[in-house]
Amino acid sequence: MKTAKPSYLLPELRFPEFIGEPPWVLTPLQKLAKRITQRNTRGAHLRVLTNSAEHGVVDQREYFDRAIATNTAKYYIVETGDYVYNPRSSSTAPVGPISKNRIGPGVMSPLYTVFRFRSDANEFFSQYFKSSHWHEYLRRVSNSGARHDRMAVKNDDLMQMPIPTPTPREQQRIAECLGSLDDLIAAEDRKLKTLRRHKHGLLQQLFPKRGETVPRLRFYEFRGAGHWLLQPLSEIAELVSERVGRRKCVPMSVTTGAGLLSQEEKFGRVIAGDAYKDYIRLQTNDFAYNKSATKEFPQGYVARYSGTADAAVPNSIFICFRPDIAAVIPEYLDYLFHGNHHGRWLRKYITIGARAHGALSVSKEALMSMPVPVPPGPSSRLEQRKIADILCPLDDLIAAAGGRLQALQHHKQGLMQRLFPSVEADFR
Repeated sequence: MKTAKPSYLLPELRFPEFIGEPPWVLTPLQKLAKRITQRNTRGAHLRVLTNSAEHGVVDQREYFDRAIATNTAKYYIVETGDYVYNPRSSSTAPVGPISKNRIGPGVMSPLYTVFRFRSDANEFFSQYFKSSHWHEYLRRVSNSGARHDRMAVKNDDLMQMPIPTPTPREQQRIAECLGSLDDLIAAEDRKLKTLRRHKHGLLQQLFPKRGETVPRLRFYEFRGAGHWLLQPLSEIAELVSERVGRRKCVPMSVTTGAGLLSQEEKFGRVIAGDAYKDYIRLQTNDFAYNKSATKEFPQGYVARYSGTADAAVPNSIFICFRPDIAAVIPEYLDYLFHGNHHGRWLRKYITIGARAHGALSVSKEALMSMPVPVPPGPSSRLEQRKIADILCPLDDLIAAAGGRLQALQHHKQGLMQRLFPSVEADFR
């Protein structure tokens, strides 16, 4: 038989100056904040906002690259500093995100819950909602018959959520600590984005633009080497269609911005099942064109397999090819595809929305007929190598910055788990 939960508790980690302070108290959200239900009935020209799991409250037009909402008369008016709960669940927000609006006034879909803290000093609660300590409460009060991607939580239940609350002085100390980490994370994120923009700019300069025969940026020693050649991919690479069969290979997941990931890395297990024997076998420096469209690569994307063990990818999603290393250096070809060279060519072969078994309907013939720009003459491979060598260290910097960013994010997550007390233990 369950008994009532205590109304006070302590965090695992506490700043020294508060160790002798009283325990934290559990306070219903409705005592700390009030719901905001003012509708946009007069059709005020306010921008439409949305609450994304990754970026928090953002402008809908900027987030989706277009306006989604048309009639906003029933939308809630949201002010700067208000909090928004989006009941849509995802891998990064399993019960939906609660985010503080930091970008300015706007209107929000009535599918969201909007509330405003009674005190302006509420940054502590913004940090608390970035933790997972409140997730189990929403799971308990949600309707089990709801859509799999949306939590069915009544507004009254949300506003009754118990929030562990220390004194205002301790709230401020925790908020300042986690806020300083946010500043570091934001700075590292800006560095990473700057490096990626720099790489993107170099990719545009180091390879000839469409309709041109020389790159805008060329190494001095090759400026008299002549115009670049356009060779069909079929002349510098061959299709790979050998099945895995009984060979021992590493099953790979879909291509990502980081290249090919093993299913073990991506999912924590191998998901290929019995179909694995029908996968295409890849060797080091083979390329895999993924026919799955993404926002960044709407025509699909290409990655080079740089591992040493034989790999395997599903033939229903990938078209694989192996470069002739006597004609083209694999790293050079890899960077060419980083710049989405294939997208410009394949665009004319893909009908918008055309898919076959979940993949874009791109034929092997279309891919292999793609013209590939290659430096001319006997110095071709040397020029290719110079291009790869200038981009490779930049990739190392990007990987290092990404690693630092991820480490900071993990550090903050671990710190939040200890700075906020858990309210989810079962009291029997």
